[in-house]
Amino acid sequence: MAPPSKKSSNKNRKHALNKFQNHSKKSFKPKNKPDDAVKSESMALQLEDDVPDFPRGGGSSLSRVELDEIRAEVGAEFEAEERQLKNKKKRRQQKRKFANKIILKNISPGMKLWGVISEVNEKDMVISLPGGLRGLVRASEAFDPVLDNEVKDVEGNFLSSIYHVGQLVSCIVLQLDDDKKEKGKRKIWLSLRLTLLHKSLTLDVIQEGMVLTAYVKSIEDHGYILHFGLPSFTGFLPKNSQAESRDNKMNTGQLLQGIVKSIDKTRKVVYLNPDLDMVSKYVTKDLKGISIDLLVPGMMVNARVQSILENGIMLSFLTYFTGTVDIFHLQNTFPTSNWKDDYNQNKKVNARILFIDPSTRAVGLTLNPHLVCNKASLSMLTIVPLTLDFLVLEDSETEKCYGCSELVKTGDIFDNSKVIRVDRGLGLLLEIPSSPVPTPAYVSVADVADKEVRNLERSFKEGRLVRVRVLGFRHLEGLAMGVLKTSAFEGSVFTHSDVKPGMVVKAKAIAVDSFGAIVQLPSGVKALCPLRHMSEFEIVKPRKKFQVGVELVFRVLGCKSKRITVTHKKTLVKSKLEILSSYADASEGLITHGWITKIEKHGCFVRFYNGVQGFVPRSELGLEPACDTSSMYHVEQVVKCRVTSSIPASRRINLSFNITPGRVSVDDTVKLGSLVSGVVEQVTTHVIIVNVNGKGYMKGTISLEHLADHHGLATLMMSVLKPGYEFDQLLVLDIESHNLILTAKYSLINSAQQLPLELSQIRPHSVVHGYMCNVIETGCFVRFIGRLTGFAPRNKATDDRRADLSEVFYIGQSVRSNILDVSNETGRITLSLKQSLCSSTDASFIQEYFILEEKIANMQSSDSGASELKWVEGFNIGSIIEGKVHDSKDSGVVISFEKYNDVFGFITRYQLGGVTLETGSVVRAVVLDVAKTEHLVDLSLKAEFVDRFKEESSNIQTHKKKRKREAHKELEMHQTVNAIVEIVKENYLVLSVPEYNFAIGYASINDFNTQKFPSKQFVNGQSVIATIMALPSPSTAGRLLLLHKSISEVTETSSSKRARRKSSYNVGSLVQAEITEIGPLELRLKLGSGFQGRIHITEANDDNAVEDPFSNFRIGQTLTARIVSKANRSENNRKNYQLELSIKPSMLTGSGEMGDELMSEDFNYSTGQQVTGFVYKVDNEWVWLTISRHVKAQLYLLDSTCEPTELQESQKRFNVGRSISGYILSTNKEKKLLRLVMRPLFGADKTFDHETSTIDDMSNHLTEHVTSHIREGDVVGGRISKILPGVGGLLVQIDPQLYGKVHFTELTDLWVSDPLSKYNEGQYVKCKVLEMNRSVKGTVHVDLSLRSSLDGKQCQKSIELGDIMDSQRVEKVEDLHPKVVVQGYVKNVTPKGCFIMLSRKLDARILLSNLSDGYVEIPEKEFPIGKLVIGKVVSVEPLSKRIEVTLKTSSASSTPKSDINDLNSLRVGDIISGRIKRIELYGLFIIIDHTNMVGLCHVSELSDDHIENIETKYRAGEKVTAKILKVDKDRHRISLGMKKSYFGDDNEIQTTSEQRSDDAIIENGFKGAPQSIMLPESGSAGIQNLGVEYENGEHPVLAEMEAKRASVLPLEVPLDDVENSDIDNVVSQNRDHLDDTEMMDEKNKKRAKKKAREDREREIRAAEERLLEKDIPRTADEFEKLVRSSPNSSFVWIKYMAFMLSLADVEKARSIAERALTTINIREESEKLNIWVAYFNLENEYGNPPEEAVVKIFQRALQYCDPKKVHLALLGMYERTEQHKLADKLLDKMVKKFKHSCKVWLRRIQWLSKQNQDGVESAIKRALLCLPLP
Repeated sequence: MAPPSKKSSNKNRKHALNKFQNHSKKSFKPKNKPDDAVKSESMALQLEDDVPDFPRGGGSSLSRVELDEIRAEVGAEFEAEERQLKNKKKRRQQKRKFANKIILKNISPGMKLWGVISEVNEKDMVISLPGGLRGLVRASEAFDPVLDNEVKDVEGNFLSSIYHVGQLVSCIVLQLDDDKKEKGKRKIWLSLRLTLLHKSLTLDVIQEGMVLTAYVKSIEDHGYILHFGLPSFTGFLPKNSQAESRDNKMNTGQLLQGIVKSIDKTRKVVYLNPDLDMVSKYVTKDLKGISIDLLVPGMMVNARVQSILENGIMLSFLTYFTGTVDIFHLQNTFPTSNWKDDYNQNKKVNARILFIDPSTRAVGLTLNPHLVCNKASLSMLTIVPLTLDFLVLEDSETEKCYGCSELVKTGDIFDNSKVIRVDRGLGLLLEIPSSPVPTPAYVSVADVADKEVRNLERSFKEGRLVRVRVLGFRHLEGLAMGVLKTSAFEGSVFTHSDVKPGMVVKAKAIAVDSFGAIVQLPSGVKALCPLRHMSEFEIVKPRKKFQVGVELVFRVLGCKSKRITVTHKKTLVKSKLEILSSYADASEGLITHGWITKIEKHGCFVRFYNGVQGFVPRSELGLEPACDTSSMYHVEQVVKCRVTSSIPASRRINLSFNITPGRVSVDDTVKLGSLVSGVVEQVTTHVIIVNVNGKGYMKGTISLEHLADHHGLATLMMSVLKPGYEFDQLLVLDIESHNLILTAKYSLINSAQQLPLELSQIRPHSVVHGYMCNVIETGCFVRFIGRLTGFAPRNKATDDRRADLSEVFYIGQSVRSNILDVSNETGRITLSLKQSLCSSTDASFIQEYFILEEKIANMQSSDSGASELKWVEGFNIGSIIEGKVHDSKDSGVVISFEKYNDVFGFITRYQLGGVTLETGSVVRAVVLDVAKTEHLVDLSLKAEFVDRFKEESSNIQTHKKKRKREAHKELEMHQTVNAIVEIVKENYLVLSVPEYNFAIGYASINDFNTQKFPSKQFVNGQSVIATIMALPSPSTAGRLLLLHKSISEVTETSSSKRARRKSSYNVGSLVQAEITEIGPLELRLKLGSGFQGRIHITEANDDNAVEDPFSNFRIGQTLTARIVSKANRSENNRKNYQLELSIKPSMLTGSGEMGDELMSEDFNYSTGQQVTGFVYKVDNEWVWLTISRHVKAQLYLLDSTCEPTELQESQKRFNVGRSISGYILSTNKEKKLLRLVMRPLFGADKTFDHETSTIDDMSNHLTEHVTSHIREGDVVGGRISKILPGVGGLLVQIDPQLYGKVHFTELTDLWVSDPLSKYNEGQYVKCKVLEMNRSVKGTVHVDLSLRSSLDGKQCQKSIELGDIMDSQRVEKVEDLHPKVVVQGYVKNVTPKGCFIMLSRKLDARILLSNLSDGYVEIPEKEFPIGKLVIGKVVSVEPLSKRIEVTLKTSSASSTPKSDINDLNSLRVGDIISGRIKRIELYGLFIIIDHTNMVGLCHVSELSDDHIENIETKYRAGEKVTAKILKVDKDRHRISLGMKKSYFGDDNEIQTTSEQRSDDAIIENGFKGAPQSIMLPESGSAGIQNLGVEYENGEHPVLAEMEAKRASVLPLEVPLDDVENSDIDNVVSQNRDHLDDTEMMDEKNKKRAKKKAREDREREIRAAEERLLEKDIPRTADEFEKLVRSSPNSSFVWIKYMAFMLSLADVEKARSIAERALTTINIREESEKLNIWVAYFNLENEYGNPPEEAVVKIFQRALQYCDPKKVHLALLGMYERTEQHKLADKLLDKMVKKFKHSCKVWLRRIQWLSKQNQDGVESAIKRALLCLPLP
């Protein structure tokens, strides 16, 4: 411990120091010495001698002499006694010196501790502390707040991502809280924040080599930013350190230790090295002036033994500090009683700090071997490597380390455990014989025996074998805790793992609270008995039921983790039935006990053991039909139930309270959906119980809602129903046990055959009757038969989405549902209840109303004593009845009848017909309606009704019947008629049909789905349109039933009804309005008082051709207009007007009966139709037009004109209100939007053949739009979207979704330098469509030209005669021939020459020798990309489109001989000699000797006999003789023949074709030229090479591809093709001067080159075929299709990579390379090698860093391909990119690895000679020694 800095501090710290010593010594003190105990309590913790007390002085009566003598004697005696006391005191103090120990009573906030993580939970962590203590760390204290945002971004349990079980951590005590669950225990709350632990740490204190702890603050590309808890400095950990090798992944917030590698004090950055070996071995150095605040738990120090204590040793360390080590932290794991002999004074040891108490300056240390090595012994979840000798098991093959908790488990019993040491008053140290190594265990004195043991030394001797049971673990010390009590070996429960659900146990109540009781089992395991499980009944005062200390019997309900729940319900505890503790145990028929957890209308939920839950439907509750569930059962009631079915996978169990299920015969069963009859037995408040006429099921129930479709009639019928009433027809909706769920709804009974029983019977888009079973906020549930239920979402339930579903629907309501979707997988049915989709198509709704009304009236009359409704017979509909005026009211006249005292008639004011009646007068009126339940008759005195029946009564009876029959014959079913509203009743309308002699009909106001909706308002005399649905008959109660048209319309809301009441203006009526405002697009008008209207600009004229239709109007002018629509509520608030008006002449002269038709405007527009609209808005892209009030149109700015000046001034050209005509390009009916163009549309078939194209609908739609208004040859306006780099040209937008490409040669009319200089992005241009192509996917590619000479409107005078030649472009290869002067732009430059663009379709090649008359040192500088050059054509190959041009101006550049290319020198019939240049399927191309002319020998002219395979018979370069058959001077073509019949016998042609192997080629030193893909860089830096060099000398030479897209350049064509031919000719001419040996070498070279050219020409042929087929891919989709068709072609894959690089997508190019390597067949080694080489070049250019990236790919390639070929390929790349050092190193490795390869040595020698390096001779000598002899 550290010495005090001041003497006064001893007094202040005395009390704090005593707490360690007191608690450490209490257990050692005998109880019979209280005085010593008191003295020991006042003794300080400091292990130093007490300061002696000074004696006090005082006065005396003795003389001085006597005093002197006495003083001398007393002094002598005192000194002797004092010496004896001091010696005893010293011995006693030395005997009673103890090591500092951490216990719960002396721990305090601020103390620093070392611990090990034992649990990592979601919200906290558990830390195992010294002395077996347990601390808790909240998640917020696990890291510093500066890391809060970074750490919590981790998904899930973020603590487990930064900490792990077994991790050693330093922590600090925050606070101690009393445990609420267990009295006498305290919770220790800790913090792991480095802010608190490193509080005194500064950058000046840190030294190199020091160990520091830090958080990972952030993860960067090259390392990790660290945080030490202090803002003054930060740390950095490189990624290439050992951290990645040890820990595969580091997370933000993770805690790590590292050695300080270096300190950057300028930047205040500390660089760490997290090498665990170095960290574990580092010893803290002695620093001058080190403070105790800088000491951190876990720090290792060099210590020296200072003294031996009773229970440990004292050590001194770091010069100024002392600390103690208790007996549990010594070096030896099994210290015996002689452990003190191992620690001599001044012995040097390595120790780690265990705890630090800053308040007392007490320090605890540990010598435990595994802790000294900085490793925990905890192994709870995984094996943690240890270095303990006693924990290491070494085998010949394996070495494994174990922790104590891995060798033994809690609850294990060991019989032969050996006593190692006996600690007086403390306990025993045992050695448990675990396998494979013994485990140390300690038994506390309280756990030695059930009774108190006073003398452990006598009861237990060292070496004795005892029986022990493992009680727990002290994880930090690596020590197991044991128990020797006899009671610990008894009983079935010892730990939590022994507890099983359903187990009956005895337990003692230790705490009782409002939530329940905590009980303890005899083994010490605690459990919770919830309040609801303390008794069978509800407990108000639980403390009276459960008394603390009372032992009771419980049954275990469940055990989750360490939380055990028990019950004391007697029924459950004493139950002998089998328990149900898992869903898998729920077998059908199982009878068990459970308890109710929830009660609902449709059933009960029952819970069992271990959280298992089941459901009991109402039908299985055993209740009477009308019985309430809650009246029979209550929550927490214990019930016996039977399992009827279970689905373990879905965790569902169906139960029944009927223990013995009833059996019903098959004949007696009633099926769902069947019709039955029954008699009412009982009528309750909500349910009617019916005796069903059947054998098996005797009773059924009908709820109130199921008595009728009309809710009002259902309530009325419920009030009059009596027992004994018989229902003729009832529909079985569901069956619950022995009870039938029935319905009397006519809608369900009449459609019983159509109602679905199963999901398979439901057909989408059909309308099905059903009833509402539940209404929630998000939708409605509609049920059909049984449990088949559909769901109508909120947006599909009503037409008005703002409606509250609970207000417009009620449970049990009859509804019509439209089936939208049926999912067989999920079993879900999606419905729509919108009235617009589900309106009635018949009169069943009103028909049931009248039938049920009559039944109710009959029941009412039976109650009153009358047998029948005889009075109704006197009031037939349409008959005349005589009555007396009883009373006159404001609403009408009441009529009384003499025969029927209880029946009254009523005549409304509207039905009086203008007649005035006085009270008491007699009237004869016509019966319009009879309300049988109310005994009320509606009458009429209108002349049209009265005259009709007077006329009928004057005729004879037969004639009258005949007229009636004729009248009825005129009325036909489903006939639409115009009807007049006569009477408006509550639920229906009384209508008259004037067309059919004023026949009386009835129509319902509401429908099934709109019963609770606000009723539509009708007025007397209103005209409505209705359909006849049923003629008068008994089934309709003698009434004519109609269905009015408005029943299918959306019901108006209350706000719209109020607006209707306020407004008397109807749609279609003519009104007078005054102009209040004139705008550019509308007139505002005022109608009457408070009403506003408007006239849209499109409603001013019948056609929109008038430019300014409002010019002749003025404010205040009165107009006559017709109302065409009314604005809804939202429009009214937003637009401040209510009516839409029209002043079109056609509208003003039209009929006023078109009101309903004006409300909705038809969207009948077709593509190509010409329309006119008015501009109302102009933005940067579109001109917006209004075609009508609801239809808008948009005109794309680029479609309005092709002149750039007009496009620039679009805002001025299109002013608001301007009239524009255009043609419809596309329509959007949903948005009511049109797309217009200015030019007429053309058929799509003029550009593309739609019949042969197979593209998706969207692409087809786009293509049709593009091709319908844009075609080849059109001059259109465009906007430059992008200037492509290099010679890519321009990307011009000509349509919202269409872009065109302007080739570099199509930018200007004249050939000028830098043609892009006059263009910039966003500039408007005038362009001509040259060509339109469509890809396989349907995308359209457009080629454009900005040359003004092509638009056909350029004045010829503006182009001078000298400029005509400059403006020409060569489009066809046939237009070119030798010596023609051409111009072009440089497209690509290589070391062998360059390529130039002659036009958008033709490119030409210029060899290096033809670039200039002089020497060209660096072609890239003299001929940059884009430079304009002028040259002459040298040669043309029309088939392959290969054009060669020279830039030489002197005569030397011409062909040496004037007759080389002179066709006039050739005559038909001449015999010529030549060499085969190329072999094709259709013939041979032959170069005629001494000329540059090439002739074709067709396959039919090769031989008199048929040749199957040309390639097997001829070889490229072979000498042949042929006869000229035809010379076409115009087309520059020569036809040859090689048939033997052309020559005769003497001219027999002999051909030799000898093949050589690849080794022969290598020996002759043949080296092919590399193939490269030229790609534009992502920026503007230029063009990079992605080269592929082939090992075997093969290099495909591709013809120049068609320059459709200059951004993706074609493969470079090697420029040595003609040179090789010239070499062959030279060799042929000088062959006579060579000796025989040289001739053989020459032939070998020619054969090798011949094979190379054969492969090269095969690639050229493939390229030519692709050009002919025009299948050059231009998009990623096209490349994907191409690689699927040719998966083994490296050429296609490399082109795909090049395409991605042209888009600057390097990662995508890498992924394509990886795909190619996995896709190409393993047998195609050369193809795979090509991909590897392309991968080399890719990483060499874009790798980070390039060298390392290339090496990684190289190492991978060696595993799959021939190593020598891979090395040679990499060498070629190094040489090409001029990486000389890397090439030199690689060659050194190659000559060592492939020392027997001649080619490798040749490459080495060539390299040395090229670099002018010494060592060529030595390399040759080494090669001769290494190479094998021939």
